[in-house]
Amino acid sequence: MFKLLVLAPLVGLGVTLVANVLTTVYLHRAGAHKALTMRPEAAVVFRVLIWLMTGIKAREWVAVHRKHHAYTDEEGDPHSPVLLGWVRVQLTNVSLYRKSAKDPETVAKYAKDMPPDALDRYVLDKSLLGLGLGIAILMVSLGPWTGLIAAFVHVNLYLSTSAAVNGPGHHFGRKPYPNGAGNMQWLAWLTAGEGLHNNHHAVPSSARLSHRRWEFDPGWWVISSMKTIGLAKVRLTDAAVRAKAAGRPARSAV
Repeated sequence: MFKLLVLAPLVGLGVTLVANVLTTVYLHRAGAHKALTMRPEAAVVFRVLIWLMTGIKAREWVAVHRKHHAYTDEEGDPHSPVLLGWVRVQLTNVSLYRKSAKDPETVAKYAKDMPPDALDRYVLDKSLLGLGLGIAILMVSLGPWTGLIAAFVHVNLYLSTSAAVNGPGHHFGRKPYPNGAGNMQWLAWLTAGEGLHNNHHAVPSSARLSHRRWEFDPGWWVISSMKTIGLAKVRLTDAAVRAKAAGRPARSAV
């Protein structure tokens, strides 16, 4: 009973937190915005883990997000709470994402720099296989029922936190910069920094989403560690991020 009521939810939460780190670091900051460049071996590890935990195809996620930035809160935005209401985005974010991700024109236009490679064609494009293997790993590791419950908790938490960034994250929170997104630290803890969304829209090309001493960006801690051991290079220095946020010209990191 302990495994079902305590261990399974904790494991599900843990898997979600890891999946959110992978999402923000690889799909969002590295993939969609080129805010950092990862060594190929590190990128493969991230891609495979994302596949096992979410089944997401990287080029589709990147394309949808880039389209969101191209039409933020305007007609054409795949998931704007200004156009649709934040409650609807929270509740239907999955269908809104899938509608845009399955549009071949969206992927062709916004992810043309990410053509599918052999790993995509033969493995990672098989989303259900990835999810199935991920669930199987949990079931073998924890036992059938505990693994299934952990997977159920993870799927619902991951989808809910992702939706919260797109819905409430563009409606509530502090807005130190003049854009429609908000900063919510509690959401940033759950999403590895994505809750600092006002900061992100102020400087989309920044690998660091925390701009002030009291803001915490767990995704940046991972990126900073990768940078230290030579697994990643960051596009902008902290000084450049501050300059861009203030509307001044900024130099890239060297």
